[in-house]
Amino acid sequence: MAAVVFLVNPASANGSTGKRWPEISRRASAAGLDGEALVSTRPGEIAELAERAVADGARTLVVVGGDGTVFEAVNGLMRAGGGAELAVLARGTGKDFVQSQGIPTDLDRALETARTGSVRTVDLGCARYPAPDGAPVESWFANFGGAGISGAIARRANETSKALGGRVSFVWATVAVFSRWKSEEVRVTAGEEIREGRFFEILAMLGEYTAGGMRMAPGASVDDGLFDVVLIGDVTKADFARTFPKVYRGKHLSHPKIELVRAASVTVEAERRLPVALDGEQPGTTPVTFEVVPRALRLRVA
Repeated sequence: MAAVVFLVNPASANGSTGKRWPEISRRASAAGLDGEALVSTRPGEIAELAERAVADGARTLVVVGGDGTVFEAVNGLMRAGGGAELAVLARGTGKDFVQSQGIPTDLDRALETARTGSVRTVDLGCARYPAPDGAPVESWFANFGGAGISGAIARRANETSKALGGRVSFVWATVAVFSRWKSEEVRVTAGEEIREGRFFEILAMLGEYTAGGMRMAPGASVDDGLFDVVLIGDVTKADFARTFPKVYRGKHLSHPKIELVRAASVTVEAERRLPVALDGEQPGTTPVTFEVVPRALRLRVA
């Protein structure tokens, strides 16, 4: 196996990555970034390809895709025991991971970062939850874990066309889901803090951004060993209409029904099973525990 392996999700960016991959590959080679390309053929395969690549000696994994592709690559990398560096050429609906980490979205700058960028060791999250069939699952995530409305939003966004881009897709999904969603009775344990009541969402944020550019956790640090836990209480539709635009500027935390606490672990239990979201994917339901895995990922950054 080559030292550098490209993990290519051709379905990312509404299917345009597959069409553009030959051009991206040529530009990578021209920039001095050469390696073996592994192209996925189905959802979930990137994790398998990443695990195999690391086991076979790859030292750098270059993810070509969006947040969901990063999620899969991180899971494969961690299943293989870690060790390899990760670089990202952002090609997807959501670019929240690279925005949170300060990785360029421009292709030429991203290629240069993948080739010569500095290596930063950042935190990951580990989530334990039941799959839809009830089987226990453990997954890693790179940017955020959520329980509540975020899972339904992720599912809605992933089921609709993303031709208009990430922000529009997530705005449309958020508005559509919120119009029908009801808050649920939830018990949240965040470190030593316990909250009980009706909540729309609990987010365990590693980075600042989620859902196509919402600055949900302004000032969050990706290597401090803590989540920024955003608790969204029983907001009304009028609250939502007034507050939603502020999320993109990180100005929503002044709302009396939104709270931020910091903790290394978060457990969410609810009267009914709520969808869990991890980096924009929706793999299971509550009850869920999110735990920080400190400095677990070696990442190429600008």
